[in-house]
Amino acid sequence: MTTRDEIFSGTKEVDEKLVFNSDNLNDYLKKIIGSEFDIVSIKQFKGGQSNPTYLIEDKTKNYVLRRKPPGKLLKSAHAVDREYKVITALGKTDVPVPETYCFCEDENVIGTQFFLMDHVDGNIYWELLLPDSDINQRREIYLSMNDTIAKLHNVDFQKIGLSDYGKHENYMARQIHRWTKQYKDSETQKINEMDNLIEWLPINIPEDNETTIVHGDFRLDNMIFDKQNNKVMAILDWELSTLGNPIADFTYHMMSWRLPAAAKGLGMMGSNLEELNIPSEHEYAEMYYKKTGRSKIENWDFYMAYNIFRLAGIAQGIVGRVRDGTASSSEAKNYESFVPILGKLGWNIVEEAAK
Repeated sequence: MTTRDEIFSGTKEVDEKLVFNSDNLNDYLKKIIGSEFDIVSIKQFKGGQSNPTYLIEDKTKNYVLRRKPPGKLLKSAHAVDREYKVITALGKTDVPVPETYCFCEDENVIGTQFFLMDHVDGNIYWELLLPDSDINQRREIYLSMNDTIAKLHNVDFQKIGLSDYGKHENYMARQIHRWTKQYKDSETQKINEMDNLIEWLPINIPEDNETTIVHGDFRLDNMIFDKQNNKVMAILDWELSTLGNPIADFTYHMMSWRLPAAAKGLGMMGSNLEELNIPSEHEYAEMYYKKTGRSKIENWDFYMAYNIFRLAGIAQGIVGRVRDGTASSSEAKNYESFVPILGKLGWNIVEEAAK
């Protein structure tokens, strides 16, 4: 059986529909980096379902280019300008992010907007249970991940110039509306449980009065880890980041403890975490509370149902891109069968909580 690591790790030749004019890019980047810059090769990273991401090899160092995909796009998706803005701002803090170099709005250069950042050389893990790591490494990786999301939620976004990065109120209501719209715009099959969640979530929103920077897709495979000490070197994939509710962001990250281990590498439920030396859900949450000064999360069931619904909306968006011919990964077509599973899981949480 092919593992997620084998599917998503490393680079490949650029997909034919995502090839661009390398001479145009070379000329543009010479003006940014210096006349000595000269592209040796361009490869496409296998991972990433949304914004195509490329390894740009220069004679002396490597860079990463992230661009909007060409073609018909959902209005709210593929915001590479926002990714560039938040990564650049967070470079002034203790949150680990790559160094950025430029954002290009001129679509004449490679066909769509893009930004350039450092290539961070470290480990990316696609399997939540870390089968190729020893028991000490596993714990170090999870402790560093916990420390990193706490650092992010502790950032004073106003001090680093991100007060305009999103609205400061009603995050949950806006998010439910956003993902409902994306789901409906991309819908390819009727799923009753998703319709039930669309009706139930807006009328059951808990108190929502705290605002921080939220990553929006904070999970193991969106981080690069140091090969020696297993600490997070960089958080990747900021497309869904905004200002919002840190509890929603943290519980999205913690879905891994509630989703079954068979859920496309997104879950660990049913695994012996103690034997693997991976923190339990309770221990991991307690670490976060201590580092951020937050109290125990109330309405856990609501947040889990909401985040599973949101994940289904993300997956359905990928299905929609397959339909429209703009998906950037060959694995994208496999997500259609995943959406109804998520819908059932999310609605089951609501029904169980009501008993």
